Parts: sequence; structure tokens; C-alpha cells
Amino acid sequence: MSDLNKLSLAEARDALRNGDVTSVELTEACLKAIDAADVLNAFVHKTPEIALERAKAADERLKAGDAPAMCGLPIGIKDLFCTKGVPSQAASKILDGFKPEYESTVSQQLADAGAVMLGKLNMDEFAMGSSNETSVYGNAVNPWRRGNDDAQLTPGGSSGGSASAVAADLCLAATGTDTGGSIRQPAAFTGITGIKPTYGRCSRWGIVAFASSLDQAGPMTKNVRDAAIMLEAMCGHDPKDSTSADLPVPNFEAMLTGDIKGKKIGIPKEYRMDGMPAEIEKLWADGAEMLRDAGAEIVDISLPHTKYALPAYYVIAPAEASSNLARYDGVRYGRRAQLAQGDGITEMYEKTRAEGFGHEVQRRVMVGTYVLSAGFYDAYYNRARKVRTLIKKDFEDVFAAGVDAILTPATPSAAFGLGEMTEADPVQMYLNDVFTVTVNLAGLPGISVPAGLDGQGLPLGLQLIGRPWEEGDLLNTAYALENAAGFVAKPGKWW
Repeated sequence: MSDLNKLSLAEARDALRNGDVTSVELTEACLKAIDAADVLNAFVHKTPEIALERAKAADERLKAGDAPAMCGLPIGIKDLFCTKGVPSQAASKILDGFKPEYESTVSQQLADAGAVMLGKLNMDEFAMGSSNETSVYGNAVNPWRRGNDDAQLTPGGSSGGSASAVAADLCLAATGTDTGGSIRQPAAFTGITGIKPTYGRCSRWGIVAFASSLDQAGPMTKNVRDAAIMLEAMCGHDPKDSTSADLPVPNFEAMLTGDIKGKKIGIPKEYRMDGMPAEIEKLWADGAEMLRDAGAEIVDISLPHTKYALPAYYVIAPAEASSNLARYDGVRYGRRAQLAQGDGITEMYEKTRAEGFGHEVQRRVMVGTYVLSAGFYDAYYNRARKVRTLIKKDFEDVFAAGVDAILTPATPSAAFGLGEMTEADPVQMYLNDVFTVTVNLAGLPGISVPAGLDGQGLPLGLQLIGRPWEEGDLLNTAYALENAAGFVAKPGKWW
């Protein structure tokens, strides 16, 4: 078999079970693809020795006939997940040289399932960004291009390296994390599938924290079936995470029937934004039509507090970030600034944090510290928390009225060029999260499915939002949408 790195997880799993291919062969194909794609800057810490060692162990396990679905499948791990003995920097200068002595629960579960780690993937610093331009490793690059234009495009953020690697077939799948859209937006920008599960479905233990009440890990894959396979391996109760749900994990793949007859799909009127490109509007209407043709009932719904979601998110997330990032002080681990004669502990903190954190992280820490300060706590932080409760109630009311899933665009545009959104106006960048942040604020599952191309040949995604803990049902609706959309486009190889 040639082009083994182009296989999906399901295809590779079946080939391994049939003895058509070995995990070592799959892994070597991916390692070769990774080495030939340095220009994409997707993999920032390559771990070929670990990969080949795990692949050999997986082959033994497969021979013995005791192998879970993920056994022997080569994947990438976002740099936000702590991986034992392997640099885990969260793409920040302040964690330069940090090699944890422990493994995150999610990456451990994948390893226990026999998955092969190829290396660590690029991302926005501390997951703060929508374009992968805040990374200490430099920009990750989208494998897609506009028509015949050579301009480098963003793969989205913060899981930009994961999205780029999966879209360019450098790995069969990758882990991502989603605090305000960081799995779904990059998935839409690169023509792949990405699911953010219900808050508490995947353990946060060992994942470098950004905003603890919003962060959630999930898979980034080539299609919906792969998302179901990988999500099952990543989920499960973890006593080390106090927010982890003690619920059984269903066989998500077995729930993919594609039958959505009688399902009620809501179309929220508040997501019709001013200035939304006609292509996104049309894609959304086409998506609703596809689901109707598949037997679903399409209903108009209202989520009245949607317009307050972005402002509430950009109060809550920086507040939690300022608290979480206070631990990076140059004392116990990571980088410590060079001190001048006579400098004390205060100067060490100031210099270390000024040197170690990039501009976007500094901006959010300062915003967060401000909204938590004595004079502004009630005016900003408490008010944002109340708005969050109202947003959550909007969704609860809609689901209580019998809606099974909600269809929206995933992003307000296709991928934009690196450097096109200037740092001079960070709010422009924040608007990228307009369709995704509500899902994190409400703790719901959301999935982005590629559904078409824009006029310049770039992928566009649609988002489905599901009921809490019903990822299986959500994946099945996404599967029906994927089948109807028939999206098979791949980026032309220029790297």
C-alpha cells in the first residue's frame, strides 16, 4: 500500500487488523511526511524514537489479538498536553526547557489504547489566539492556498498545528483543545473534522490550563467516523480532575447510522450576523437543506443572549487565565530572567514574566487582572458570570422544547492570510470566535464538519451543537451532514 499517511483512522485500523500493513510501516510513512513538511511548521517537537518504539509494541499487541481501536495508529499531540520526558511548552518562552515528569490523562489514555505519538504540535501561546501567530515556535501554516496565490494562510488557532498536520496527512489524527473554538475554527479553516465534547467528558489533568471552566480536549480528524473512534479513547472519568464526569463512555462509532429521520434541527436567528459573507450564508442554508433531505425537521429558534457571548467570554477567559498563569514566576520551573546585582524577588517576577510571555498573553493577563480587581469585580467579572448563566439557559430552553441539535456556521470567513489581521486591533481577531464561544460558555458539545469550498477554493465548515453528554447523537447528525455534503477536497501539495 502506498501513501499510508493518507489513510483515515478507520481505514488504517482495518488494514492493521487484516494484516495488510504494520504499525511500523504506518508510522514510518508519517515520519517521512513530517520531515518533508517543515515549511508548514506543524510539528515542533518530533519524537521518532518514541513513535517507532510504540509502533513495535502495537504490532506485538495486534498479533496477540488484544488491541483496542486506536492501537498502532500514528497521531500528533498538541503542545498543551504534558508528555513525560518530552518538551511541553504550551508554545511559550516561559516554559522553555520544561519536560514534565508525568503524562496528561488524555495522552496517557491514548497511549494505553496503543496510539503512536509522532511528536508535539504547534499552537498559539497558552492557547490564546485564533491564528497560530502567537507561538514561540513561529507561525503554523495552512496547507491550503487561495487559487494560484502563494500567500501563506493561517490554519486557525489555537490548535493550528494539529489542524495543519491532519489536513496535510502528516498524521492520521491529532489532539486539540477548545476554550472558545480552538478545535472547531482550525478544523473549518483546514477542511477537517473537529469535535469539542461536553465540558467534563475529557479529563483536563495534565493539560496546561488557560481558562479552567472552559477548556476541553477533543480529537481533530479526517472525518466524522475517525472523530467517534478517537473521542471514545480520550473520554472517561478521572479522579484527578474534579470537573471530570463519572459517566459511562458509549461506543460512539456504533452510533453512526446516518439515520436522522424525525430529528429536530434548530437554526438560531441570532447567528445571522451583519456583514456575514454571502458564501457562508449560502453554505448554512445548503446545510439545513441537506439535513432536511436526510429526514430531519428544520425549525427556527432564538438564543437571545448570543450577542453578549463574546464580551462575556473575553471577561471570563482572561480572568481565569490571569489566575492560572500566576504560577509562571521563574521560581520552580521553566525560564528565569537574568537578574542584575541587587535585584530582589519582585524584579525576578517582573523580568521573567515580561520576557517569558508574548504580547497576546500579556494583554489577556492584564485584562483578567483588571476585571478581577477590587473596584471592577462586580462590574465586569460577576456580570459576565450572570450573562453566562443566561446563555446556558437559552440552550436549555431550546433543548427542552425538543430540539436535538443546532446548525450554525463554524467561522465568519474562510482562512485568512498570516499577518492580515494586525495586532493593532485585537478585537478583529476575537471576532473569529463569534459562532463558537457560546458552546464553551454553556459547556455543550460542538462539532465542525467541512461542507464546501469558497470562491477561492478554500474549505468552509458548518457547526452542529448538541445536547450535553449526547456526543453520540451529535456525531450521528454530523455523519449524516458529512454524507450529504460529500466533501472530499484536499489541499494541493506545494510544500
